[in-house]
Amino acid sequence: MNTDRKKHIVILGGGFGGLYTALQLEKLLAGDPDVEITLVNRDNFILFTPMLHEVAASDLDITHIVNPIRKLLRRVRFFDGEVESIDLPGKQVVVSHGEEHHHHELPYDHLVIALGSITNFFNIPGLQEHALTMKSLGDAIELRNRLIAQLEAADFECSVGVRDLLLTVVVAGGGFAGVETIAAVNDFLREAVEFYPHLSEELIRVVLVHPGSVILPELGEKLGRYAQKKLAERGVEIRVNTRVAGISERGIELNDGTVIKANTLVWTAGTSPNPLLAGLHCQKEKGRIVVNEFMEAQGWPGVWALGDGAVVPDRKTGKPYPPTAQHAIREGKVLAQNIAAAIRGGAKKPFVFKTLGQLAAIGRRTGVANILGFNFSGFIAWWLWRSIYLSKLPRLEKKVRVALDWTLDLIFSKDLVQFQTFRAPTVSHAEDGKHEPVRAEPVLEVV
Repeated sequence: MNTDRKKHIVILGGGFGGLYTALQLEKLLAGDPDVEITLVNRDNFILFTPMLHEVAASDLDITHIVNPIRKLLRRVRFFDGEVESIDLPGKQVVVSHGEEHHHHELPYDHLVIALGSITNFFNIPGLQEHALTMKSLGDAIELRNRLIAQLEAADFECSVGVRDLLLTVVVAGGGFAGVETIAAVNDFLREAVEFYPHLSEELIRVVLVHPGSVILPELGEKLGRYAQKKLAERGVEIRVNTRVAGISERGIELNDGTVIKANTLVWTAGTSPNPLLAGLHCQKEKGRIVVNEFMEAQGWPGVWALGDGAVVPDRKTGKPYPPTAQHAIREGKVLAQNIAAAIRGGAKKPFVFKTLGQLAAIGRRTGVANILGFNFSGFIAWWLWRSIYLSKLPRLEKKVRVALDWTLDLIFSKDLVQFQTFRAPTVSHAEDGKHEPVRAEPVLEVV
């Protein structure tokens, strides 16, 4: 428990919800000597997830869609580590850092829970062991590496009998993440194949598996069918009303009995709240913390929650707000104002927001979008996608870098370099006079 006069605010999670809460609190309270604010996050950066598929498809450099949290927050204390446990009755959080998981206890007066969600495989056989995901920067890099590795392996003449296995990619889930991933993967493979002399575009098979009747259901049937048509024209095989039933030695099994011979499955079809929330004795709905219109956890004064791990009620519809980035950003700003009101006195503000729009890029400078109730498709939707998300990307430096990447992408082909983290080979010889030491540096020869 706190023994000093300072009010301690602890924010768990550095995604959109947690970071924008911290940014707003920095404006409102960080200059107050009686208030201390700490943000805890396992990564020292915030990932701009709407552009994640472009990293996987080699359209953007891997560092250009991440922003160091320490450059964004000047007066909020940042703790780079893991959240180990949350003690609501004792009003403290246990966190750890480093390879040895050195533990610290953080007492709080106000706790903001913004831990987001994780991938859920729903106990489908083989997925946990073999499926790729698209939730983190590491996921995008791993997918890119896998695609390039498969191309390299398939190009050998001895791989003729397994090329269908190597050059088939299946994406499960026809929402935004799945559709944008399948479109980016399809464009990448079909552009890259020209650099492999023993391969051709006809050998590539890209399959999207979606449980509903139309992909991108959030955008409505008209735009969903438009997206399906465009993707099909570009060689994407779309299987609607179908689910992945498992992965086995036979391949990727679907619930209609079909088996797709492939060893690359990208799973985007399910998420669950962070497992840490399961141990909290507060009201929850499907694992998410139930909060009121001010984002306060029911029955726990000083505990707040937002984003993917919270059920934030919409007063107009009576339903929860969707767990999207545009909602989390605005929830964070309102929540920060409510914490400031709780500390300094004043009226709290209910969260009220209407979705401005939703957009999806579907490859080859084509997109679909619904903005303020109006539908857009084709090039203009793609241009809106890039313009809007570029404007939302934090920090001018990253905006410029992404804009340069996009400009160069119009001129040059996609990069085929794998980002491996293996150390370079080394050798160690005893100096017994029998071996001459090998120079570590290159020798310059004058010709």
